[in-house]
Amino acid sequence: MTPFPYPVRTECPPGACVCDRDALLQAPSGDLRVLRLTREEEKRLIDRLENLGSLGELRRMQERLEAQLGIRLSITTSPNEVRSLRGIAILVLEQRGLCRKTRQAIPAAIKKSMDRHPDIAYELLNEGGLFSGE
Repeated sequence: MTPFPYPVRTECPPGACVCDRDALLQAPSGDLRVLRLTREEEKRLIDRLENLGSLGELRRMQERLEAQLGIRLSITTSPNEVRSLRGIAILVLEQRGLCRKTRQAIPAAIKKSMDRHPDIAYELLNEGGLFSGE
């Protein structure tokens, strides 16, 4: 294994995670960007996601996550009526090297932000024209 020119995430305890970190490191064409998300950086990311103020901010974070770390988010609304945040599905797509706990913490932080700022959820629902009166 070659040393990295930047800090990388330490591996999870054996049996605690299914991130396939070792397989990622062994793959010659593996996308190693996700390993840049150290535990300290993850805390900063989660804090930032918990304090989003608008849908625009959420979309920018979504783009930056994919560009910088290769983390892809899927944010969709239920085809049926949405009565609460449960009707909004936020998923972090599976990726080698991405810790299971991180995959759970990111959507939880975004929902926490939507809970604090309901206008984010309204804007998200309006993207499909729900409130536009069409």
